[in-house]
Amino acid sequence: MPLDISTASQIAAKVAQGEISARNVVQESLTRARNNAHLNAFLHLDETGALAAADALDSLPPAEKLTKPLLGVPIAIKDNICVRGMPCTAGSKILAGYHPPYDATCVAKLRDAGAIIIGKTNLDEFGMGSSGEHSAYGPTLNPLDNSRVPGGSSSGSAATMAAGIVPLALGSDTGGSVRQPAAFCGIYGLKATYGRISRYGLISYASSLDHIALFARDVADLSLLLSVCSGHDRHDMTSLSDPLPPIPTQSNPKQIKIGVWQECLGEGIAPDIAATLERAQKALGDAGYILVPVSLPLTRQALAAYYVVATAEASSNLARYDGVLYGARHAGDNSMLEMYRRTRGEFFGTEVKRRILLGTFVLSVGYHDKYYASAMRLANGLGFQLDEAFSKVDLILGLTSPTVAFKLGEIVNPLQMYLSDVFTCPPNLAGIPALTVPVKLENGLSAGLQLMAKQGDETKLLAMASTLSAIMC
Repeated sequence: MPLDISTASQIAAKVAQGEISARNVVQESLTRARNNAHLNAFLHLDETGALAAADALDSLPPAEKLTKPLLGVPIAIKDNICVRGMPCTAGSKILAGYHPPYDATCVAKLRDAGAIIIGKTNLDEFGMGSSGEHSAYGPTLNPLDNSRVPGGSSSGSAATMAAGIVPLALGSDTGGSVRQPAAFCGIYGLKATYGRISRYGLISYASSLDHIALFARDVADLSLLLSVCSGHDRHDMTSLSDPLPPIPTQSNPKQIKIGVWQECLGEGIAPDIAATLERAQKALGDAGYILVPVSLPLTRQALAAYYVVATAEASSNLARYDGVLYGARHAGDNSMLEMYRRTRGEFFGTEVKRRILLGTFVLSVGYHDKYYASAMRLANGLGFQLDEAFSKVDLILGLTSPTVAFKLGEIVNPLQMYLSDVFTCPPNLAGIPALTVPVKLENGLSAGLQLMAKQGDETKLLAMASTLSAIMC
């Protein structure tokens, strides 16, 4: 009989009590991964290493097992996060064959907590995509409907969760790359405050926007994963030194004000998606919560600002992949410039080239102030608008995506694809925490409600996510 590996907390408790072995849990997880190979969710499955790690945990003294909150829990890691002994391609041919000699800080923390890394997951190349279709190693399929995308860029991690392969997964979120696939795949996705989780060991896309972010199937597991991964790191000067506060118990709903993001109620929202926000408002109102309309006018320009900032930083960060010091090299060239051109032309994908070119343009002489500096000013203005909103409300409720998961190959216009990030990029520009609460639809697909909180208020966010999930059932 297959093991129940739906929640991390249950697994850790049962392994610690000797009811099941870590080896059996990992074997079940690996079997599910093999049975779902058609999803193309994994780029590397480390069966030998995962089983060896499980055996090592099973041999620990009982007292030591109790100190590991993720004892025996299998976890999948997005393939732009460094894991010692495993490949790290960032979904790109230019990093094919690269094996990092170290663990990312969050990976080291997961190992210390007893988690077992079973493999590396597929992604849009260098995290640049909203569908999971822009990997050099082929698209990932959505387990809810194999004809549809799982969202991106953390497509593989989301798919492994939705397929029941692992109870936890890591992704990265630069403009919604965890929250949007969480919505499309029917799971929870959390992007914490910028700096809450160290970025050391994350392959950079846009450094001021990048976050290592979290997937789980329930709020309790999401909270547990956040507690393990968060904390100051001397390797990352942007990491926060403030400890994660405890999750509050919900007080009288009449004392909690929830802002309803008015820009999520406009045109361009699919009817079934708009209906989920209406249902949430009614459920919260019926439960006694105070609902307050909140308008964030600058969010109308946030998407444009995001793509200016993100591509500019990508142009800088990806300049290192030139065939000299990092990544693959095109052989047989007679000149250095020709080697650069052929290496980057052959090994970067179309979407990555597009964003590098856009970023190089907005940083060029005569255009820096017009585009990049203007985008940064808008981001700062958006931060002030959010600060003002949070002086009046405790949380803000909106949508994660304006649509359900679209069909594979349905969106070919890059600008139309970029619109998928319209509601998810503002929290990245402002550095605030945001969380997707999944909502099942009658057609078997999933939508996502997005909760946002002020910087440092992840635990308030998690508490409300738990309440919202309960009253929406």
